[in-house]
Amino acid sequence: MNEHALQAVVVGAGTMGSTLAKLMAVQGIMVSVVDTNPNALETSRLSIGEDVFGVCFTTKLKLNQSPDFVIECVTENIEIKQRVVAQIESCVSDTTIIMTNTSGIPIDEIGSHMRLPQRFLGAHFFNPADIIPTVEVVPGSQTERSVVETTCIWLKQLGKRPAVINIGIPGFVANRIQHAMMRECLSLLEKGVVEAEALDEIVQYSIGVRMALNGPLRQRDLNGLDTHLHIARYLYPDLDARDKPAAILVDYVDQGRQGAKSGRGFYHWSEESHAQHQVQERENLQRIIKIATQHISKEKS
Repeated sequence: MNEHALQAVVVGAGTMGSTLAKLMAVQGIMVSVVDTNPNALETSRLSIGEDVFGVCFTTKLKLNQSPDFVIECVTENIEIKQRVVAQIESCVSDTTIIMTNTSGIPIDEIGSHMRLPQRFLGAHFFNPADIIPTVEVVPGSQTERSVVETTCIWLKQLGKRPAVINIGIPGFVANRIQHAMMRECLSLLEKGVVEAEALDEIVQYSIGVRMALNGPLRQRDLNGLDTHLHIARYLYPDLDARDKPAAILVDYVDQGRQGAKSGRGFYHWSEESHAQHQVQERENLQRIIKIATQHISKEKS
């Protein structure tokens, strides 16, 4: 891989694909954004902005070059992803690394129709991809070690913090933890233990601020594993352990309460309040990340 002339292709011009394309272009990588929907490409072009150079847009997956990386960012549907990844493989050289940005579908399932699955792996970026540092790197059972290493080097060049997952189980790591937490949150709401606003207040300003600085395992070390074990012994039997989505979640979605995009979820949202929150969230995320990573800069100096 020539790090001074990297070329990449992003397949899927949605929010994540557009953000990734912009992130790479800003770092000097030549990027092509591919989407069969011309309207999606135009929206992507506008979101990336005219001041960002090195991005081209096309509706055709046929590639006249051999990019270093191709990132699949289409909808989270296994059949669609399988088809798109197979199409990508037919268009690029055997040395091109192909990645999927799936948030939890097993890598081997997505790459099951590939001719060379050893050059395929998951790279799960978190939204907003240009701000959140961590990327879950998820090899398939046949992914070559050199492919994982090259991907991690490339991600670090983008300013990311690649975290390699040893076993590609459904949901990987972040989404399994997030959904386990949400299962308990929804259970508490259903039982009437707490209202939505109070629950968010508790999590955001207790667990949340600590997790940004330590992570769950380091925090347990600081609190004492013996203390954690004592609490776990009496608390675990009382925690929600259902294997189906909470009824409150199903009911809300059935009612059209899909969150900010529909105007109501647990809260009421207007287009203005949603836009304002997104701007403020980006600014605050950058501040939090800067604080959380200060120790890294001190260790390097």
